[in-house]
Amino acid sequence: MVFFQVKFGMDVWAVLLLGVSGSAIGRYLYSCYIHRVSDHFIKPEKNEDLRFIGTRIGNNGWKVQVFVLLYTLMPLPSTPLFTAAGIARIKNLVLIPSFFVGKFVSDAAMVLAGDHVARNVVSITHGLLSWKTLLGTILGLIMICLFLFTGWRKLLQEKRFGISFNIWK
Repeated sequence: MVFFQVKFGMDVWAVLLLGVSGSAIGRYLYSCYIHRVSDHFIKPEKNEDLRFIGTRIGNNGWKVQVFVLLYTLMPLPSTPLFTAAGIARIKNLVLIPSFFVGKFVSDAAMVLAGDHVARNVVSITHGLLSWKTLLGTILGLIMICLFLFTGWRKLLQEKRFGISFNIWK
């Protein structure tokens, strides 16, 4: 989005509307099919466990929407969020509206700052690989692992936390 805004001088709001809409559609489609991928690589027991947590989370509509909104406002990748939601089969219509709003706000900050970044490319490239990018990647991977390896049924029904790394077929 920043490329189109800076390179072609496109209207910032049009770029944001098209870009965020495309991102929301992409995340919707991704979360629609990711559970089929997990069916082939994750044990049936773990998939059932993840569906169980999806049912529990999906029934807390406004709480889930607030979480997704706050999550998308932070500089974290949204792929772990939609991977977990798709595998757990949380209804996309619960997630997409708050994702769109949060993504629009966070992307607006990025696109509006894009002009400044484009003018200062030389000084910015020196910090391309930083502790922040590594930390964001590591946090995203940790979130996916916690979601997959946590025994959700045991946690929610028995109030006991357990981790099992034996989830693959």
